[in-house]
Amino acid sequence: MMDNLGVLPAGSLGVGLANTDAELQAVQSLRYQVFYEEMGATPTAEMALRGQDFDVFDPVADHLLVLDYDLDPPHGRVVGCYRMLRREPMERIGRFYSASEYDITPVLDFSGNIMELGRSCVAPTHRNRATMQMLWRGLAAYVRRHDVSLLFGCASLYGTDPSVLAPQLSYLYHRHLAPGALRVRALPELYQPMDLLPPEAIDTRGVVVSLPPLIKGYLNVGGFFGDGAVIDRQFNTTDVFVIVALDRLEEKYRRHFF
Repeated sequence: MMDNLGVLPAGSLGVGLANTDAELQAVQSLRYQVFYEEMGATPTAEMALRGQDFDVFDPVADHLLVLDYDLDPPHGRVVGCYRMLRREPMERIGRFYSASEYDITPVLDFSGNIMELGRSCVAPTHRNRATMQMLWRGLAAYVRRHDVSLLFGCASLYGTDPSVLAPQLSYLYHRHLAPGALRVRALPELYQPMDLLPPEAIDTRGVVVSLPPLIKGYLNVGGFFGDGAVIDRQFNTTDVFVIVALDRLEEKYRRHFF
């Protein structure tokens, strides 16, 4: 049964950790629906056969899920998910997912508890404020439980042409670049510059509206971004590296997150 992390349901929605193989498979099925069927990512043959998105990180990570109990009662249906990987479980396989795209040495050198976020998605029918709030509430409860100080991971912009994404990439670079001690950089062979437009050419209001909800959520809690974007052709996305240092949050951000 799902571990609800002490977060009370809101309306028909509940949030918690996947505790069973069936719950994990439901998460993987939702990811396949969103990433492969909706967004056009390229699955492996086994993924296509199973209709699920999975990789070597799933067995060692924790999986946050949002359930809608009005669907498929009494157990509910998974309508949102997040994958969370802390340093200690990561050591069982020896690397974080984001290390395949970025030199994450500044993150690994961080002295506090760190956690990688990834594979976040929400069902098309539930892309609303209520579902996102449940994901954030569950994430905050998990962070408190494990005393996490630093969140990081890859976030995605849809599309693989940096010139089309120039306003968004330039905005993140000029307005929200991580401080030097935490400034992760894309691997040299994958590095795509983000400062494609000068600051004065950026329509801030228009760019913020166009950003994916997850990236806006990170900005709302004071998130910073690494140097360099990475094109992920399998997922038809352009990735950026996000960092949220929880111990540095201003009070308004702390209230928003917790």
